[in-house]
Amino acid sequence: MLQVLLCGVVVFPGLFLTFRKVLPSIFKQWTDADVVLVSESSTLNFILLSQHWLATSFVIWYGVPYMSYDIFAMYLSHYYRFRVKGHKDYKSHSLRTVNSFVRKEFLLVLHHIALLTILLPVTLFFRKDQGDYFIGCLFLTELSTPFVSLGKILIQLGMQDCWLHKVNGGMVLLSFFMCRIALFPYMYWAYGSHYGIPLYSVPFHLPLSTKLGSLCILAPQVYWFVLLCRKGFRLYKRQRDAQNQVSPLSSPEPVSDISKAD
Repeated sequence: MLQVLLCGVVVFPGLFLTFRKVLPSIFKQWTDADVVLVSESSTLNFILLSQHWLATSFVIWYGVPYMSYDIFAMYLSHYYRFRVKGHKDYKSHSLRTVNSFVRKEFLLVLHHIALLTILLPVTLFFRKDQGDYFIGCLFLTELSTPFVSLGKILIQLGMQDCWLHKVNGGMVLLSFFMCRIALFPYMYWAYGSHYGIPLYSVPFHLPLSTKLGSLCILAPQVYWFVLLCRKGFRLYKRQRDAQNQVSPLSSPEPVSDISKAD
């Protein structure tokens, strides 16, 4: 994965700079604006129409096992969390415990099942070997997962008041917003740049199925981001209240006032 990232960092700016140097020597009448426009378009064509084996292999050999394992791991976490609390229905695995897990984590379960039943067939069969670039963009959504997992681990270890948890919380919000929400306007912009369409007009040029698919993926991301922001605000408020109780800002009452009160 690191090699692929480095290739992307080197190849795409390299293509742009190469076109910037080569085109003026071939088309001497072109202005700088013409050169930049063609260089950008050529790079976008390369991005949108090129293929990479990871776009398919990553989904088959990593995405499917990971999503399947993640559902099972979430169920086990749910089961043992309630078992430790002493719930009588959680003495052993049963349809009741599975049903309780699905109802409590319905959105997460639906998210994983949708990826397995919709994204997988689209990636493998319905995109006609095109759009590897956008599949790669969707892979970026998982960049926020390590920070989310680290936050849960720190809370489990009782380290929610340490500086590492605060820094990680900021990284959770930043990575979640950039890789799961801002990613979609960026992909629309890339599509519009490829076809010369303004960003605000891109939704009107896409098939209904594409718009519905994007909405179904984006909507839960926005919902989870709002939950993360609320949780972060509650944590900040609780820590601030605790600090105010330890070291109150109000000055002590004068002795004369105390005596009058007596």
